[in-house]
Amino acid sequence: MIIGVPIEIKANENRVSMTPYAVQTLTKEGHRVLIQDNAGLKSGFSNDEYKQNGATIVGTLDEVYSESEMIVKVKEPQEAEINKIQESQIVFTYFHFAASETLTQGVLDSKCIAFAYETVQTDNKNLPLLVPMSEIAGRLSVHNGAKCLEANQGGRGVLLSGTTGIEPATVTIIGGGIVGSNACKLASGLGAKVNILDVNVQKLQYLSDVMPPNVTTLFSDTYNLNRLIPETDLLIGAVLIVGAKAPSLVTRDMIKTMKKGSVIIDVAVDQGGCVETCKPTTHSSPTYLVDDVLHYCVANMPGAVPYTSTMALSNSTVPYIKAIANHGYESVIKNHKPLLRGLNMYKGRVTHSGVAETFNLDYTPALELIN
Repeated sequence: MIIGVPIEIKANENRVSMTPYAVQTLTKEGHRVLIQDNAGLKSGFSNDEYKQNGATIVGTLDEVYSESEMIVKVKEPQEAEINKIQESQIVFTYFHFAASETLTQGVLDSKCIAFAYETVQTDNKNLPLLVPMSEIAGRLSVHNGAKCLEANQGGRGVLLSGTTGIEPATVTIIGGGIVGSNACKLASGLGAKVNILDVNVQKLQYLSDVMPPNVTTLFSDTYNLNRLIPETDLLIGAVLIVGAKAPSLVTRDMIKTMKKGSVIIDVAVDQGGCVETCKPTTHSSPTYLVDDVLHYCVANMPGAVPYTSTMALSNSTVPYIKAIANHGYESVIKNHKPLLRGLNMYKGRVTHSGVAETFNLDYTPALELIN
């Protein structure tokens, strides 16, 4: 199979979807990998490294799309890319369709075969291609939140850890999954007072067992949110419903009760956000103020650490890319359950119920479309 790796053109996106070592894995299997010129440069990988591992370097985005049977990306196709996608071409990336009706309709109209990293799911409900970026995003949410709390960034001038005789900042995390637990681990390790909320009692029991004493686990409901948000210095939204839009849990009225200069980091922004006042931002312009509360809503947070992120993502995706390349999309849809769950669109039909429900589109189970 011919596999194409384009440069990521989303604003401030520095990752690349495949390392040179991943390329070697695929070329040894007899596949041809096309890397767009300098696609890996911002992640620390040169054209020469790719060529040494069997890749072919091509000059333009058009060449990558026109010559490839499968496109492997990091972020969703941008407006300039959608019309380059060919009918029946495989596109494998983070789509996060529920965050954009325009993207959803554009990819649907292309009649491609769209596998979304974020909905590839194992039988035990693990999300193997979402986990590595969620770990990084969760940790970065605390890094960035601590920085945003500084007065020169527009925050209230609070040190997350506190200091001798001065109490630490209060961090409230909504969602106890991979993002939330990693944010909790880092914030508590820095000495903050941490509240973490979830609707899954078993998850809360686990977090209560493994987290240090400065972490309080709480059931996620309106009562607890209304009680905690006014005393929160850093609020982190870490809610995920696989393939669907994130629920809006934090209202503007709640935000009005926060202290001036408090900070919100909505990691769920790439699925629509769980904070009513959330809107996507970029690394070059990451923050904005609403009701004197600083919002940080960068939709591709792991792009700030491209070497680490690219390595982590590529290590996780390669077995799935290889499965598609070795066996073809029809075979993996029939025989590979995690990839079947990852299939969001098939030749103009929506094959993921979460995407269909979000935009009131017709849903067709993928197996009904394969002969």
